Amino acid sequence: MGVALAVTVAESCGLSLTASITGGLAALLALFTVVDSSVRAQRVTTALLPAAGFPVLALATTLHGVPLARDAAFLAIVFAGVYARRWGPRGHALGIFGFMMFFVTQFLHAVPGQLPELYAAVGLALASAGAVRFVLWPIERRTPPAAAPPGLPGTGLARPTTRQAFQATAACAFALAIGQVLSEDRWYWAVGTAWWVFVNTTSRGETLVRGFRRVLGTVIGIAAGLLIAVPLHGAPAPTAALVAVCVFGIFYTAAPSYSWMMFFVTVMAGLLYGLLGVLHPGLLLLRFEETAVGALGAALAVVIVLPVTTHAANDAWIQRALHCVRASTAAALDRLAGDPEADPAPHAAELELLLGRVRMALAPLVHPLSPLRARKARARQVLGLLDDCAREVRGLVVVAADPQASHDARLAAACWRVEAAVEALTAPRGTAELNTPPAPHPVAAEPALAHLHGLEHALAALATPLRTDPRSPLLPA
Repeated sequence: MGVALAVTVAESCGLSLTASITGGLAALLALFTVVDSSVRAQRVTTALLPAAGFPVLALATTLHGVPLARDAAFLAIVFAGVYARRWGPRGHALGIFGFMMFFVTQFLHAVPGQLPELYAAVGLALASAGAVRFVLWPIERRTPPAAAPPGLPGTGLARPTTRQAFQATAACAFALAIGQVLSEDRWYWAVGTAWWVFVNTTSRGETLVRGFRRVLGTVIGIAAGLLIAVPLHGAPAPTAALVAVCVFGIFYTAAPSYSWMMFFVTVMAGLLYGLLGVLHPGLLLLRFEETAVGALGAALAVVIVLPVTTHAANDAWIQRALHCVRASTAAALDRLAGDPEADPAPHAAELELLLGRVRMALAPLVHPLSPLRARKARARQVLGLLDDCAREVRGLVVVAADPQASHDARLAAACWRVEAAVEALTAPRGTAELNTPPAPHPVAAEPALAHLHGLEHALAALATPLRTDPRSPLLPA
């Protein structure tokens, strides 16, 4: 609805097709990348997007006919856009918006004379997206944590976002150079691929898996484009309808499947090229080649340039999830003890989001093509046990919400054991003794006690995959 309204308003104002496409992209980015934790913060970030986008639009259109200066400016924006992620979701969104404003000028071959209507289109698009998001159909979102886990602190080159800024710049420089060898007109697809592979990733393994999924989604999207976009020849009505389907598909599949999201992005790009009157099968083949170059650049960069190991990122996210389990348990106990202000529900909701981030971080290890069998088995065991923890926490939240639920010394003792187990799992190696899974408890009469016993068992079982050498095979349970 937001993207459709933005394009409709731009067309109604008599803006050009170039401006309308720019406005549609601006609305899509505002709705897709602004993920602050509160609605108020989302409004502020949306209002700040022109501060990042307008100067970039001016720079990109001015340098359009000066290749060397244009390329240097593009790489500088890449570095600044990734470096801005150190300031959380707002920096992340502003960095993406700035990059994409430079990208869209290359896609549309925009020139300085079109700058006023590009500004107008972006301004109208952001107003349209804001009207849909914050006025017409406001939805309180549960947004995932930022890509860089807080368990990887540091300054300078030790900071993950700084390392990733250098990695992304190196990857985009490679993509830009090789992409221009393939095509002097469509090289920006390689740079765009290298950039987006780094979005919402932290470790070397995550980036490699994301690059593979991007290429896979692009290949499938190109095949669909040959069957759908090419025969349309840019017919406005069916193209507009299919672009709307693609926008819906991008948002609908973004969380569960990056490959399917890229499928819809690729089909939409083909439809837009048809609308611009330049689509042909050779262009789709070039799209695949540029995508492969960008993914290769990203892969080389994360392996060679200041790599962040998969294990370090995984461990940070897992520890944050375990601390959330402890916070949920403590809040539930306080609620059962009669504290009306204590509420474990927000902690449980945060745990669900963190587990989604843990699954993303562990994806390289559980990927079907991963040759590391021992690590794959450990990753699957960790995911299963963390899911068990989340299930018990959800049950504990339900019990704590019951005003008739009782509290006694056994609950306090069980909660203390859960906290001790989390401390043992999150302490530096060698400072805490490994726990062994306790003997199964009989089913407790009190549901709260049963959930706490389940948490104890799951946390104790996590000691084996988390506190022993990840390269050694797991012993059978």
